[in-house]
Formats: sequence, C-alpha cells, structure tokens
Amino acid sequence: MGTSRIVKWAKRSGLISIFTIILTIISYSQKAYFVDGYHGGIYGHYPDHYTQFLVDMFNKNPDWKISLEIEPETWDSVKVKDADAYMAFRDLVLGSQTRDRIEFTNPSYGQGYLYNISGESVIRQFTLGINKLNEHFPGVIFTTYAVEEPCFTSCLPQILKSLGFEYAVIRCPNTCWGGYPRAFGGELVNWIGPDGTTIISVPRYACEGFQENSVWQTLSWNNSKEFINTCFSNGIQHPVGMTFQDAGWRGGPWLGNAVKEYYGPTVFDTWRNYIENVSIKNQAEDWKFSQEDVQVSLVWGSQVLQKLAQRVRVAENKIIQAEKMASLAGVYLEFSWPKTSFDEAWRTLLLSEHHDCWIVPYNGRAGNTWADKVASWTGTTNQTSDSVIQQSILKLSQGNASRSTYIKVFNTTGYKRNEFVSVILPEDWGNKAKVLNIRNKEIISQVVTNPLSNANELIFKADVPSMGYNTYQVHKAKTSIRKGANVSIQSDGTYKMETDIYKIIVDPAKGGSIKSIVAKKLKNKEFVDQSSKRKFNELGGNFYKEGDFYSSTQDTAVIRILENGPAILRLEVNGTIATNHFTQIITIAEGQRRIDFSVNIDWKGNPGIGDEYSQSIKWQQADRRKAFYNNRDKLLALFPLNLPSQKVYVNAPFDVTESNHDNTFFTRWDSIKNDVILNWVDITDATNSYGMALITDHTTSYAHGSDFPLGLTIQYSGIGLWGRNYSITGPTEVNYSLIPHSGKWDKSEIWTESTYWNEPLLATIMKTEPVASDISRSLIDVTGTGLEISSVTYEGEDLLVRLFNAEGDNGIKILSFDGRAEKVEMVELNGQKTDDVKMQKAKDDRTTIEISIPRFGIRTLKFYKLISSHLVSQ
Repeated sequence: MGTSRIVKWAKRSGLISIFTIILTIISYSQKAYFVDGYHGGIYGHYPDHYTQFLVDMFNKNPDWKISLEIEPETWDSVKVKDADAYMAFRDLVLGSQTRDRIEFTNPSYGQGYLYNISGESVIRQFTLGINKLNEHFPGVIFTTYAVEEPCFTSCLPQILKSLGFEYAVIRCPNTCWGGYPRAFGGELVNWIGPDGTTIISVPRYACEGFQENSVWQTLSWNNSKEFINTCFSNGIQHPVGMTFQDAGWRGGPWLGNAVKEYYGPTVFDTWRNYIENVSIKNQAEDWKFSQEDVQVSLVWGSQVLQKLAQRVRVAENKIIQAEKMASLAGVYLEFSWPKTSFDEAWRTLLLSEHHDCWIVPYNGRAGNTWADKVASWTGTTNQTSDSVIQQSILKLSQGNASRSTYIKVFNTTGYKRNEFVSVILPEDWGNKAKVLNIRNKEIISQVVTNPLSNANELIFKADVPSMGYNTYQVHKAKTSIRKGANVSIQSDGTYKMETDIYKIIVDPAKGGSIKSIVAKKLKNKEFVDQSSKRKFNELGGNFYKEGDFYSSTQDTAVIRILENGPAILRLEVNGTIATNHFTQIITIAEGQRRIDFSVNIDWKGNPGIGDEYSQSIKWQQADRRKAFYNNRDKLLALFPLNLPSQKVYVNAPFDVTESNHDNTFFTRWDSIKNDVILNWVDITDATNSYGMALITDHTTSYAHGSDFPLGLTIQYSGIGLWGRNYSITGPTEVNYSLIPHSGKWDKSEIWTESTYWNEPLLATIMKTEPVASDISRSLIDVTGTGLEISSVTYEGEDLLVRLFNAEGDNGIKILSFDGRAEKVEMVELNGQKTDDVKMQKAKDDRTTIEISIPRFGIRTLKFYKLISSHLVSQ
C-alpha cells in the first residue's frame, strides 16, 4: 500500500495522528552520512603535538572515521618533534583493525588550487606528495580525491586514474572563500575529463545551495535536517555531508561537537567506504566537466598576487627547460642526472603553489608572509634550474680548439623552430657581428642594446631541430643584410611598424594605442575594430579615489624608436594615465607571428583602482558583493577586435575550454564565473575564420562580453578577501603577446606558440669548433603530430618522456627519436606498465614509434637505456 493510500485510510479510521508519527519515524530511520576529517599541515596550520590529539580522539570515538588532507611534508616534522605520537598514528593508519577508519584524500605536496598552475605542476604535486607519504606510511592506498578548498581542474580524471585513484569528490562545503564547483547532479556522477577519462564522483548536489549569511559554505557542511530532507525529496537515497576541519581545532568529531543540531541518524564514514559500499552504483549521471564548472576567483590584478603568479610561472618554465636540457646532456654525453637538486627544486616550486600563498599572500609576520615565502621558494627553484641549464649547455658545447667563434642554439620543445634568439656579444666586438649557417650562408641578424645591462646583444634567426640543437658561426663584421623589418613616421604623426607579416600603426595622439593591425599573409585582414569607443591596447580603469574612469588615450604619448630592423622592431611608448607615468615596449620581428608587449607603470602612491563599492564587513562578510570581483572597473589592457559574433577559447592545465559565458562579469560571491586565464585566451569570429590570441606571463583574469572588448587585467587596488587592503607598493610590470591568426586555436597552433613563449630558444657562444657529427642533433621529434613534450626526465638509466595531445586529433601519432633503446613502454603516472611500444628503424639511424593518444590526453613513454646514434656507432 502506497504512502498516500495509507494516509487516506488513516484519516477514515481516525488514526491520522498515529500514522503521522509512524511516517515520521520511518523518514528519520533513513540514514544520512557524513565525512569528517582534517585539513592543513606544517606550512598551513598544524600545531606541535597535535598528532597526539588526533590519536586520543580517534581512540576515544570508535564510531568516528576521518579523511585526511594533511601536507605530506608535515610528517617529517612530526616524526622528529613528536616521535611517540607519530608512531602511534602510524600504527592506526597501517593497523588491520583501524586502517579502514582513516583515508588520505589529497596527497598533493603543496595543496595547490591546481587550476592556476601548469599541467606538469599538477602531476608533480601528486607524484612527489605520494612518494613522501609512502615514506611515512608504506603501502598506504590512495582511492578518493577530496579537498577542503576548491582545488579542482578539469583534467583531473585522467591524472587521478593514472595515479591509481578510483573516485573523486567535487565539493568543498566549508571553505568556499575562493570559490566552489558548480552544483550538478545527484548522489553520484561520472566526472568526464577533456580526454574522455571518467571517474566516479560525489558532486556538489544540484540541490546543494549556499548557506544563508555566509560567503564560505554550501549546505552540506553540517547535515542539517533541512538539507538532508531536501536531498531525500530530490531522489538522493544516501545523502552525505562533509567538513574537513582545520588542523589545530581540538573539538573532535564535527557533528556533536562543533555542530549540535543535525539530522539523525547520521553515520560517520570515509569517502572510500561511502562510495564503494553505501552509495548507488549504476545510476550515476554523466558530467562532461568544463573548466568553467570550477567557479573560482581570487584578488586578480592585485600587485601582491600578480608578482607571486609571475614568480611561479618563471620557476615552472625554468625547471621544465632544465630537466630537458639535462636529459639532452644525459643522452648525448652521459651527463649525470642531478636527481637530488631537481627534487629540492620541485619541492620549493610545489610549496609556492600552495593555495594559502594565493588566497592569503599577506598572512604571516613581516618579511615572512606567504608572498615572501614564494619569493624565497621560487628563488631556490630558479637558482637550481639556471645552474643545471648552464652545466648542460657547457657539457653540450664541447669541441676542438678554434680561432673562430660559434654559437650553439638549443630547442627544448618537440617541434622544429625557426625564430629569433639572442646572445651577449664579447665587449670588444662593439656592434659588429654577422651570422653564418652550416652552409656558410649569412642569415638575418641585428645587434641591439640590452636596456637592462647596456650590453650589446646579437639577435639572429635560428633554425633549430626539435628537442635538440644547431650550430652557427659568427664573425666580427657588419651584417650585409639590410632589407627586412622597418619603422617609419607617417605624415599624420603615427608610427608604422612593418614586417613581412604585419603592418601596425601606433598613434601617439591617443596615448600610444594601436590604430591598425593588418596581417599581410591573412589576406590583409584588419584586426582592430575601428568603430569601437575603446582603443586597441589602451589602458583603462576606474580610479575611484579620483572619482572617474581614466584612460591612457586621454593624453598624448611620446614614442621613441629603440630598434629599427632588419630583424626586429621595438618602439618605446611613454604616456600617462591619471597622472601616473607608464612605459610600454612593443616588439615585432621579421617572420614572427607574435607581437610582444611589456608595460611598466610607475605609480604615484597608492591610487584606488576598481569598483568603488565600500566593504565595511571584514572576514565574516555576510554581504556577498565584493569590489574585487568587478573586472569592468579594474585597470585593463583592452583589445577591441574586428571579429563579429565572437567566440572565446581559454586554456587550462591539459585542456582548452570554449566559453559558455555571455560575459565574464560578476560582483557577488554567489555568482562567481570562471574568468581565469592560465596561459592564453583566444577570440575568434563566429565561423572560426579569424582570431586573436592573447598570451600572458602569469595566471590572472580576463574580461570579455558581447558589448565589451577583450581585456587583460593589469591592476586592482582596494579591499580584497577578509577586508585586507590590497595596495600598490611599487611599479607594475606585465608582459603579454598577441597572435593574429586564421582558423580555430588548434589549427593555428596557439598552444604551440604559447609553449615557445614559455620555453624560449637558448644560445651560447662557443670558443671551440664542434666536430662534424655534433653540429646539429634532434633527440625527439613530434613535429606535425599536434603533440607537446610536457616533460623529459631520467629514472635511473631510463628516460621518461611525457606527451600531451594539445592540438592533434584522436588517433595514431608517429614520432621519432635519435638512437636505440632496449625497449619502450607506455607507463601510468604511478609507474605501472600499460603497453609495449613497437620500434621501427628509420633513416639516419633514427627510430620511429607509433602511439595512440586521444585529444587532450597525456601519455608517458619509458625508454629503457636509450643510447644516441653517435654513441651506438662508437
């Protein structure tokens, strides 16, 4: 008999009150579940002797289960400072009677947000963290990924599965200051990543809204009766709540201690057991998770976060190049792999990616804030990377004594490259130098003055094979090549920069903004929207202390020609915005697609820039409107484009998302949109016929809308998270590049261009003459495949090469390598073999292999005892 029929019968029988009680009892006999646990660590918050508290509370509450998100390095400290408690806790984790009550859910080394760092950094966060935890808890199993903060990014399914994870939790109910995942679905979902990998996940339910009077909680934080009954009414049979307490809180079980009123009966559980033994199994809804489903925001444009993000980006790029250079030296000259140095360099980089660095950069004592720590940590990474790069270059630049001067140019990407590179000339050369290739043919070059060191630099166009090097001869003589790029001043006072690819008009009367960009090889396409009220490359924002919107176009700029071809052109634009002086350098080169910009703003004091909205409530901030969310009023570099009905594509770690936003604008915590630019954003017309990509030197935000041009966030100054004043303390320095193109981002190889920007060609002057067999070499070639070489490292005697299918279609890819290996295997991120890779000998003693990688997929190849062809011949 159905419930409605029972109620009707009870009414007729006069028993309605009794049956109401019975139905209430039946309703409350349905169990709910709750995952409790702890978050933090030695860098975030983990007091001395806290481990003993965990042991005591765990033993005191036999029905309590906990999930742990503790920084892996914490246990190094606990082992030394609190040895007895460390051993007692270790016994609980590994003990047969207690291990099912404890689960490690986030082994990432620095607990990074992940969406704001490179894909390779995401992988290393997990691999190094898992290694560290295994040092302390041998054999511990990592089954479920769950976090307290919004540490999510769209590529996680394939990374987690490759590491051995089976499940994930896409929610962070009690710490949503920096954002939250989108609400979607019911009890379980199949989280589908960009490459098609699926991982069973517990989402933030579609019925899981926000806690009233809060800007940091969703409804599942306390298993309230209202929330659990809402779940039941929405068909969620086994509703589960979650809170990861901050390590340092000493209340014990969250429900019954911090939370007094909650739904009963509620059962404490681990995520692993809940998903495997409690939840539904075969009714999970598919969720093709987009990066825009990670609804996050930080104080983008603030100077402290801007510098921090730039430092992290530099360190990420350098360490990847250092590993690749050391691998080249290892294969070709048996250079010893500096494992200890790299481990420490990665350690400090991963710590600089800690979420607390990014969300509370000011926290800490003066001189030891999170921002200060990032400067120190990335400094360590850079010092190691620079040293390894230089050692590798020296090793690879050996040769015979010679009176001639040579230049060796190194390429760490998997593609053949033909672009400009620079080296510092010997002091006695002055500005005389010309460059010859291997055929003794002169190639285009130019001597320029480095604005920082005042040294003379030789810039020339090098043709360098993939993942390898090429050698050039340089003579102390004037170049004979005169034709090429040039700047001229027009009759109307504008400056025309012209190369074989572009004709660009810069207008000093409008603050040095760009009046026109014509792409000669794209049917003379004009990319600047001439009808827009805003000017191209204008700086504009709301200066609320001055009470007005100010633009760089309001004052005339002074323009100086720094370099005038034939290889490169460089203009210096000196202007003002709201009485603050700025200098912008615009650089283009013959045959180069990229248009490079650097901007330096010398601020007078601390102007307020952004939304004038006043926030009086501090850390509680029940008012959900936030000034720092409003990108419209921040200082932006604006780019009105002649592209009708625009589409937006933006990259993320191992992913590219086509935006579904009508615009990027929001002002409230409950309305966050993902407006994050990791490396680049690309705007195209409705048919993807033409587009313009914007590449940046740091993770930040971008602006765009149907009535608003593409904008790059340059500066915010005002109230940020927890009422902190994010002020301007010195000059602002930002670098970015633009790439006009035809076709969609993948067909126009925008990801590849971004990789080139991050991994520039490296060059050194040699006083020795290379032997004939060592003039040019290419270790690995993926040219034409759409693949990116994400990393190259050594594991003992074996070479690990990680590939990412950035721009290629699904299907078989053919790549070649120099030399022979005993065997080649495809391996997972946890080291497990998945397949043998067949090798075939090709011409010139190279070897080819075929591999299958889906779009946005990552694969790791293990070359056993790879020996280069010249060593084989010996």
